[in-house]
Amino acid sequence: MFADGTAPGADVESLWRSARTARCEAKSCQTEQISTVETAAQSHTSRDAAVQTDQSKDALQDFQQEVQVDYTSLLSFLQRVEDAVIKELNKNWKSRAFDGFEVNWTDQNEAVLCLHTLSYPEAQDQNLQVTSVSWNATGSVVACSYGRLDGGDWSTEKSYVCTWNLDRRGLNPQHPDLVVDVPSSVMCLAFHPSQPSLIAGGLFSGELVVWDTSRTEDPVIWRTGMTDDTHTDPVYQVNWLPDAKHRNNSRLLSVSTDGKILVWREERDGRLALAEGFAMVAQQIPRSTWLKKFARGEAAVGVTSLSFSHFDHRVFIVGVEGGYSLKCSTAAETLALHPTRSSVPLRAPAEFAFSPHGGPVYSVSCSPFHRNLFLSCGTDGQVHLHSMLQTQPLISLQLSKKCLFCVRWSPVRPLVFAAASGEGK
Repeated sequence: MFADGTAPGADVESLWRSARTARCEAKSCQTEQISTVETAAQSHTSRDAAVQTDQSKDALQDFQQEVQVDYTSLLSFLQRVEDAVIKELNKNWKSRAFDGFEVNWTDQNEAVLCLHTLSYPEAQDQNLQVTSVSWNATGSVVACSYGRLDGGDWSTEKSYVCTWNLDRRGLNPQHPDLVVDVPSSVMCLAFHPSQPSLIAGGLFSGELVVWDTSRTEDPVIWRTGMTDDTHTDPVYQVNWLPDAKHRNNSRLLSVSTDGKILVWREERDGRLALAEGFAMVAQQIPRSTWLKKFARGEAAVGVTSLSFSHFDHRVFIVGVEGGYSLKCSTAAETLALHPTRSSVPLRAPAEFAFSPHGGPVYSVSCSPFHRNLFLSCGTDGQVHLHSMLQTQPLISLQLSKKCLFCVRWSPVRPLVFAAASGEGK
Protein backbone atom coordinates (compact mmCIF):
# COMPACT_ATOMS: atom_id res chain seq x y z
CA MET A 1 0.00 0.00 0.00
CA PHE A 2 2.81 2.43 0.85
CA ALA A 3 6.03 2.95 -1.09
CA ASP A 4 9.12 5.24 -0.67
CA GLY A 5 9.32 8.08 -3.13
CA THR A 6 11.72 11.04 -3.77
CA ALA A 7 10.29 14.40 -4.62
CA PRO A 8 12.32 17.13 -6.37
CA GLY A 9 13.81 19.97 -4.10
CA ALA A 10 11.98 23.24 -3.75
CA ASP A 11 13.84 26.62 -3.95
CA VAL A 12 12.59 29.67 -2.11
CA GLU A 13 14.31 32.78 -3.41
CA SER A 14 14.98 35.53 -0.86
CA LEU A 15 13.30 38.77 -1.74
CA TRP A 16 14.79 40.70 1.30
CA ARG A 17 18.23 41.36 -0.16
CA SER A 18 16.90 42.44 -3.58
CA ALA A 19 14.25 44.62 -2.01
CA ARG A 20 16.89 46.29 0.29
CA THR A 21 19.26 46.83 -2.60
CA ALA A 22 16.53 48.45 -4.60
CA ARG A 23 15.95 51.01 -1.84
CA CYS A 24 19.69 52.07 -1.64
CA GLU A 25 20.75 54.95 -3.81
CA ALA A 26 24.03 56.89 -4.07
CA LYS A 27 23.71 60.62 -4.44
CA SER A 28 26.04 63.61 -4.06
CA CYS A 29 25.77 67.36 -4.04
CA GLN A 30 28.13 70.25 -4.69
CA THR A 31 27.80 73.96 -4.17
CA GLU A 32 28.52 76.31 -6.96
CA GLN A 33 32.09 77.55 -7.41
CA ILE A 34 33.01 80.23 -4.91
CA SER A 35 34.92 83.18 -6.30
CA THR A 36 37.74 84.79 -4.23
CA VAL A 37 39.61 88.05 -4.64
CA GLU A 38 42.87 89.22 -3.00
CA THR A 39 43.51 92.93 -2.58
CA ALA A 40 46.10 95.06 -0.78
CA ALA A 41 46.32 98.67 0.20
CA GLN A 42 49.37 100.88 0.73
CA SER A 43 49.69 104.59 1.35
CA HIS A 44 51.73 106.54 -1.20
CA THR A 45 53.51 108.84 1.24
CA SER A 46 55.06 108.50 4.72
CA ARG A 47 56.40 110.95 7.24
CA ASP A 48 58.50 110.68 10.43
CA ALA A 49 57.87 113.04 13.30
CA ALA A 50 59.27 113.53 16.79
CA VAL A 51 58.59 115.75 19.76
CA GLN A 52 60.88 117.20 22.41
CA THR A 53 60.18 119.51 25.29
CA ASP A 54 62.11 122.74 25.53
CA GLN A 55 65.03 122.64 27.95
CA SER A 56 64.40 124.48 31.16
CA LYS A 57 66.85 127.19 32.05
CA ASP A 58 66.65 126.19 35.71
CA ALA A 59 67.58 122.58 34.90
CA LEU A 60 70.53 123.75 32.78
CA GLN A 61 71.80 125.90 35.63
CA ASP A 62 71.46 122.98 38.09
CA PHE A 63 73.46 120.69 35.74
CA GLN A 64 76.20 123.27 35.32
CA GLN A 65 76.41 123.67 39.08
CA GLU A 66 76.76 119.88 39.55
CA VAL A 67 79.75 119.55 37.23
CA GLN A 68 81.71 122.41 38.67
CA VAL A 69 85.23 121.33 39.68
CA ASP A 70 87.15 122.47 42.72
CA TYR A 71 90.46 123.01 40.97
CA THR A 72 92.20 124.07 44.16
CA SER A 73 91.46 120.75 45.87
CA LEU A 74 92.34 118.81 42.69
CA LEU A 75 95.72 120.55 42.49
CA SER A 76 96.39 119.78 46.15
CA PHE A 77 95.57 116.07 45.61
CA LEU A 78 97.83 115.77 42.55
CA GLN A 79 100.72 117.39 44.42
CA ARG A 80 100.31 114.93 47.30
CA VAL A 81 100.37 111.79 45.09
CA GLU A 82 102.92 113.05 42.55
CA ASP A 83 105.93 111.35 44.13
CA ALA A 84 104.15 107.99 44.59
CA VAL A 85 102.86 107.97 40.99
CA ILE A 86 106.26 108.85 39.54
CA LYS A 87 107.87 106.10 41.66
CA GLU A 88 105.47 103.46 40.36
CA LEU A 89 105.88 104.65 36.76
CA ASN A 90 109.67 104.38 37.04
CA LYS A 91 109.31 100.90 38.56
CA ASN A 92 107.13 99.77 35.64
CA TRP A 93 109.54 101.33 33.16
CA LYS A 94 112.47 99.32 34.56
CA SER A 95 110.47 96.07 34.96
CA ARG A 96 111.32 93.18 32.65
CA ALA A 97 108.10 91.26 33.31
CA PHE A 98 106.93 91.67 29.71
CA ASP A 99 110.28 91.23 27.94
CA GLY A 100 109.78 89.14 24.83
CA PHE A 101 106.00 89.43 24.96
CA GLU A 102 104.35 90.24 21.66
CA VAL A 103 100.72 91.15 21.26
CA ASN A 104 98.99 88.84 18.82
CA TRP A 105 96.03 90.62 17.28
CA THR A 106 95.26 87.81 14.85
CA ASP A 107 92.99 84.86 15.52
CA GLN A 108 94.27 82.59 18.24
CA ASN A 109 95.58 79.18 17.21
CA GLU A 110 93.46 76.44 18.81
CA ALA A 111 96.25 73.85 18.61
CA VAL A 112 97.82 72.77 21.92
CA LEU A 113 101.51 73.67 22.08
CA CYS A 114 104.12 72.03 24.31
CA LEU A 115 105.96 74.88 26.06
CA HIS A 116 108.35 72.87 28.24
CA THR A 117 109.29 69.24 28.86
CA LEU A 118 110.48 69.17 32.46
CA SER A 119 112.67 66.32 33.67
CA TYR A 120 115.29 65.39 36.25
CA PRO A 121 118.05 63.30 34.60
CA GLU A 122 119.10 61.54 37.81
CA ALA A 123 115.55 60.26 38.39
CA GLN A 124 115.35 59.12 34.77
CA ASP A 125 118.60 57.21 35.14
CA GLN A 126 116.98 55.25 37.98
CA ASN A 127 113.90 54.56 35.82
CA LEU A 128 111.64 56.36 38.30
CA GLN A 129 108.18 57.50 37.25
CA VAL A 130 106.32 60.75 37.96
CA THR A 131 103.76 59.88 40.65
CA SER A 132 102.14 63.29 41.20
CA VAL A 133 102.08 66.89 39.93
CA SER A 134 100.89 70.06 41.71
CA TRP A 135 100.82 73.83 40.98
CA ASN A 136 101.41 76.40 43.71
CA ALA A 137 99.01 79.22 44.63
CA THR A 138 100.58 81.77 42.24
CA GLY A 139 100.46 79.44 39.26
CA SER A 140 104.14 80.02 38.49
CA VAL A 141 105.75 77.01 40.22
CA VAL A 142 105.05 73.40 39.34
CA ALA A 143 106.22 70.48 41.49
CA CYS A 144 106.42 66.80 40.66
CA SER A 145 107.33 63.73 42.69
CA TYR A 146 109.39 60.84 41.37
CA GLY A 147 108.85 57.31 42.63
CA ARG A 148 108.01 53.84 41.44
CA LEU A 149 104.52 52.57 40.69
CA ASP A 150 105.61 49.10 39.56
CA GLY A 151 107.82 46.55 41.32
CA GLY A 152 110.99 47.35 43.20
CA ASP A 153 112.43 47.57 46.69
CA TRP A 154 110.21 50.20 48.29
CA SER A 155 112.04 50.17 51.61
CA THR A 156 115.47 51.29 50.37
CA GLU A 157 114.85 53.09 47.07
CA LYS A 158 114.69 56.87 47.52
CA SER A 159 112.67 59.31 45.47
CA TYR A 160 112.70 63.01 44.67
CA VAL A 161 110.48 66.09 44.79
CA CYS A 162 111.41 68.69 42.15
CA THR A 163 110.12 72.21 41.52
CA TRP A 164 110.43 74.55 38.52
CA ASN A 165 109.55 78.25 38.41
CA LEU A 166 108.19 78.67 34.89
CA ASP A 167 108.27 82.49 35.13
CA ARG A 168 111.97 82.60 35.92
CA ARG A 169 114.26 83.92 33.20
CA GLY A 170 116.69 81.36 31.85
CA LEU A 171 114.54 78.37 32.76
CA ASN A 172 116.37 75.07 32.28
CA PRO A 173 113.77 72.29 31.85
CA GLN A 174 116.34 69.62 32.84
CA HIS A 175 117.59 71.47 35.92
CA PRO A 176 114.97 71.90 38.67
CA ASP A 177 115.15 74.97 40.91
CA LEU A 178 114.82 72.72 43.96
CA VAL A 179 115.47 69.00 44.43
CA VAL A 180 114.46 67.30 47.70
CA ASP A 181 115.74 63.78 48.39
CA VAL A 182 113.09 61.63 50.09
CA PRO A 183 113.98 58.23 51.62
CA SER A 184 110.62 56.69 50.61
CA SER A 185 108.64 56.94 47.41
CA VAL A 186 106.38 60.02 47.28
CA MET A 187 102.92 58.94 46.10
CA CYS A 188 101.06 62.29 46.10
CA LEU A 189 101.67 66.05 46.37
CA ALA A 190 99.54 69.11 47.21
CA PHE A 191 100.63 72.74 47.40
CA HIS A 192 99.12 74.92 50.13
CA PRO A 193 96.09 76.84 48.73
CA SER A 194 97.36 80.27 49.88
CA GLN A 195 101.03 79.92 50.91
CA PRO A 196 102.98 79.33 47.66
CA SER A 197 106.09 77.85 49.28
CA LEU A 198 104.43 75.06 51.31
CA ILE A 199 103.90 71.65 49.76
CA ALA A 200 102.66 68.44 51.42
CA GLY A 201 103.49 64.92 50.33
CA GLY A 202 102.24 61.44 51.18
CA LEU A 203 104.83 58.66 51.25
CA PHE A 204 104.70 54.95 50.49
CA SER A 205 105.77 54.33 54.09
CA GLY A 206 102.53 55.94 55.34
CA GLU A 207 104.15 59.18 56.54
CA LEU A 208 103.12 62.75 55.73
CA VAL A 209 105.78 65.41 55.16
CA VAL A 210 105.46 69.18 54.58
CA TRP A 211 108.29 71.02 52.82
CA ASP A 212 109.00 74.76 52.63
CA THR A 213 110.48 75.34 49.18
CA SER A 214 111.90 78.72 50.28
CA ARG A 215 114.34 76.85 52.55
CA THR A 216 116.97 75.18 50.39
CA GLU A 217 119.09 73.54 53.13
CA ASP A 218 116.49 71.79 55.28
CA PRO A 219 113.06 72.23 53.64
CA VAL A 220 111.20 69.78 55.97
CA ILE A 221 109.11 71.78 58.47
CA TRP A 222 106.49 69.21 59.59
CA ARG A 223 106.19 65.44 59.48
CA THR A 224 104.11 62.75 61.16
CA GLY A 225 106.94 60.34 61.90
CA MET A 226 106.31 56.63 62.43
CA THR A 227 103.84 56.37 65.32
CA ASP A 228 100.72 54.37 66.16
CA ASP A 229 98.69 57.08 64.40
CA THR A 230 100.65 56.86 61.13
CA HIS A 231 99.16 55.05 58.17
CA THR A 232 100.31 51.47 57.74
CA ASP A 233 99.78 51.51 53.96
CA PRO A 234 100.85 54.00 51.26
CA VAL A 235 99.21 57.44 51.30
CA TYR A 236 97.50 57.95 47.92
CA GLN A 237 95.95 61.39 48.44
CA VAL A 238 96.62 64.45 50.58
CA ASN A 239 94.43 67.58 50.85
CA TRP A 240 94.74 70.91 52.67
CA LEU A 241 91.68 71.78 54.76
CA PRO A 242 90.79 75.10 56.44
CA ASP A 243 90.93 75.09 60.23
CA ALA A 244 87.53 76.13 61.59
CA LYS A 245 89.00 77.22 64.96
CA HIS A 246 92.11 79.02 63.69
CA ARG A 247 91.59 80.81 60.38
CA ASN A 248 95.31 81.41 59.82
CA ASN A 249 96.12 77.71 60.15
CA SER A 250 95.36 74.75 57.90
CA ARG A 251 94.93 71.06 58.46
CA LEU A 252 96.07 68.14 56.35
CA LEU A 253 93.87 65.24 55.31
CA SER A 254 95.45 61.98 54.21
CA VAL A 255 93.90 58.93 52.51
CA SER A 256 95.39 55.45 52.52
CA THR A 257 94.57 51.89 51.55
CA ASP A 258 94.79 50.89 55.22
CA GLY A 259 91.17 52.11 55.41
CA LYS A 260 91.89 55.26 57.42
CA ILE A 261 91.14 58.90 56.57
CA LEU A 262 93.14 61.08 58.97
CA VAL A 263 93.18 64.82 59.67
CA TRP A 264 96.44 66.29 61.02
CA ARG A 265 97.21 69.58 62.77
CA GLU A 266 100.50 71.45 62.94
CA GLU A 267 102.53 71.44 66.16
CA ARG A 268 105.27 73.88 67.13
CA ASP A 269 107.93 71.18 67.48
CA GLY A 270 107.67 70.27 63.79
CA ARG A 271 105.28 67.38 64.28
CA LEU A 272 101.97 66.70 62.61
CA ALA A 273 99.64 65.50 65.35
CA LEU A 274 96.43 63.59 64.70
CA ALA A 275 93.40 65.86 65.22
CA GLU A 276 90.60 63.52 64.15
CA GLY A 277 90.18 60.43 62.01
CA PHE A 278 87.83 58.07 60.25
CA ALA A 279 88.06 54.37 59.41
CA MET A 280 86.30 52.39 56.71
CA VAL A 281 85.33 48.96 58.03
CA ALA A 282 83.38 46.48 55.91
CA GLN A 283 80.99 45.63 58.73
CA GLN A 284 79.91 49.30 58.98
CA ILE A 285 79.36 49.90 55.27
CA PRO A 286 75.63 50.60 54.62
CA ARG A 287 73.81 47.71 52.89
CA SER A 288 71.12 47.88 50.26
CA THR A 289 69.24 45.44 48.05
CA TRP A 290 71.65 46.23 45.24
CA LEU A 291 74.75 45.44 47.26
CA LYS A 292 74.13 41.98 48.69
CA LYS A 293 77.56 40.70 47.65
CA PHE A 294 79.51 43.22 49.73
CA ALA A 295 82.07 41.49 51.92
CA ARG A 296 81.10 41.22 55.56
CA GLY A 297 83.31 41.23 58.60
CA GLU A 298 85.58 43.73 60.34
CA ALA A 299 88.18 43.91 57.56
CA ALA A 300 89.45 47.40 56.68
CA VAL A 301 88.28 48.77 53.34
CA GLY A 302 91.18 50.34 51.42
CA VAL A 303 90.48 53.95 50.40
CA THR A 304 92.05 55.07 47.12
CA SER A 305 90.51 58.50 46.46
CA LEU A 306 88.40 61.22 48.04
CA SER A 307 86.48 64.31 46.93
CA PHE A 308 84.66 66.88 49.09
CA SER A 309 81.31 68.39 48.09
CA HIS A 310 81.52 72.00 46.88
CA PHE A 311 78.19 72.79 48.56
CA ASP A 312 78.44 71.05 51.95
CA HIS A 313 81.90 70.90 53.55
CA ARG A 314 80.78 67.97 55.74
CA VAL A 315 79.95 65.65 52.81
CA PHE A 316 82.61 63.77 50.86
CA ILE A 317 82.79 60.83 48.45
CA VAL A 318 85.43 58.11 48.70
CA GLY A 319 86.46 55.42 46.24
CA VAL A 320 87.65 52.07 47.62
CA GLU A 321 89.60 49.06 46.39
CA GLY A 322 86.45 46.92 46.36
CA GLY A 323 85.09 48.99 43.44
CA TYR A 324 82.53 50.93 45.48
CA SER A 325 81.94 54.64 45.90
CA LEU A 326 80.71 55.67 49.34
CA LYS A 327 79.00 58.83 50.54
CA CYS A 328 80.50 59.92 53.87
CA SER A 329 80.12 62.70 56.41
CA THR A 330 82.57 64.34 58.80
CA ALA A 331 79.67 64.80 61.22
CA ALA A 332 79.46 61.04 61.87
CA GLU A 333 79.50 60.08 65.56
CA THR A 334 79.52 56.26 65.40
CA LEU A 335 82.87 54.82 66.46
CA ALA A 336 84.64 52.62 63.93
CA LEU A 337 85.32 48.95 64.68
CA HIS A 338 88.98 49.32 63.73
CA PRO A 339 91.44 46.91 65.36
CA THR A 340 94.48 49.25 65.43
CA ARG A 341 95.25 51.59 68.32
CA SER A 342 94.98 55.34 67.87
CA SER A 343 95.43 58.41 70.07
CA VAL A 344 92.13 59.76 68.76
CA PRO A 345 88.94 57.66 68.48
CA LEU A 346 88.25 56.86 64.83
CA ARG A 347 84.69 57.25 63.54
CA ALA A 348 82.76 55.42 60.81
CA PRO A 349 81.79 58.07 58.21
CA ALA A 350 80.05 55.92 55.55
CA GLU A 351 76.35 56.70 55.05
CA PHE A 352 75.47 55.33 51.61
CA ALA A 353 76.98 52.85 49.12
CA PHE A 354 76.66 53.13 45.35
CA SER A 355 76.64 50.49 42.63
CA PRO A 356 80.21 49.17 42.14
CA HIS A 357 82.67 49.21 39.29
CA GLY A 358 84.20 46.03 37.93
CA GLY A 359 87.44 46.72 39.80
CA PRO A 360 89.06 49.17 42.23
CA VAL A 361 88.00 52.84 42.00
CA TYR A 362 90.99 55.07 41.31
CA SER A 363 89.37 58.52 41.25
CA VAL A 364 86.20 60.38 42.29
CA SER A 365 85.20 63.99 41.61
CA CYS A 366 82.25 66.00 42.98
CA SER A 367 80.58 68.43 40.60
CA PRO A 368 81.29 72.13 41.27
CA PHE A 369 77.89 73.06 39.77
CA HIS A 370 75.41 70.47 41.10
CA ARG A 371 75.33 69.49 44.77
CA ASN A 372 74.33 65.83 44.18
CA LEU A 373 76.40 64.80 41.13
CA PHE A 374 79.81 63.11 41.18
CA LEU A 375 82.00 61.05 38.83
CA SER A 376 83.95 57.87 39.51
CA CYS A 377 86.36 55.79 37.40
CA GLY A 378 88.41 52.64 37.91
CA THR A 379 90.16 49.63 36.45
CA ASP A 380 87.13 48.57 34.39
CA GLY A 381 87.68 51.55 32.06
CA GLN A 382 84.25 53.02 32.86
CA VAL A 383 83.17 56.43 34.14
CA HIS A 384 80.03 56.43 36.27
CA LEU A 385 77.94 59.56 36.67
CA HIS A 386 76.17 59.22 40.03
CA SER A 387 73.54 61.10 41.94
CA MET A 388 74.02 61.04 45.70
CA LEU A 389 70.29 60.33 46.02
CA GLN A 390 70.23 56.89 44.33
CA THR A 391 72.30 53.72 44.19
CA GLN A 392 72.48 53.07 40.47
CA PRO A 393 74.54 55.39 38.21
CA LEU A 394 72.71 57.84 35.98
CA ILE A 395 75.13 57.13 33.10
CA SER A 396 77.92 54.57 32.56
CA LEU A 397 80.47 55.37 29.86
CA GLN A 398 83.02 52.83 28.58
CA LEU A 399 85.92 55.16 27.75
CA SER A 400 88.83 52.74 27.65
CA LYS A 401 89.70 49.06 27.39
CA LYS A 402 92.28 49.58 30.12
CA CYS A 403 92.33 51.33 33.48
CA LEU A 404 91.12 54.89 34.02
CA PHE A 405 93.38 56.52 36.59
CA CYS A 406 91.81 59.94 37.01
CA VAL A 407 88.58 61.84 36.29
CA ARG A 408 87.89 65.54 36.93
CA TRP A 409 85.01 67.95 36.31
CA SER A 410 85.69 71.14 34.37
CA PRO A 411 85.73 74.11 36.79
CA VAL A 412 83.95 76.38 34.27
CA ARG A 413 81.73 74.15 32.08
CA PRO A 414 79.05 72.17 33.98
CA LEU A 415 78.70 69.32 31.45
CA VAL A 416 82.40 68.75 30.64
CA PHE A 417 84.84 66.40 32.36
CA ALA A 418 88.23 64.87 31.55
CA ALA A 419 89.53 61.35 32.15
CA ALA A 420 93.05 59.88 31.92
CA SER A 421 93.51 56.27 30.82
CA GLY A 422 96.22 53.65 30.98
CA GLU A 423 96.44 53.85 27.18
CA GLY A 424 98.08 57.26 27.44
CA LYS A 425 94.94 59.14 26.37
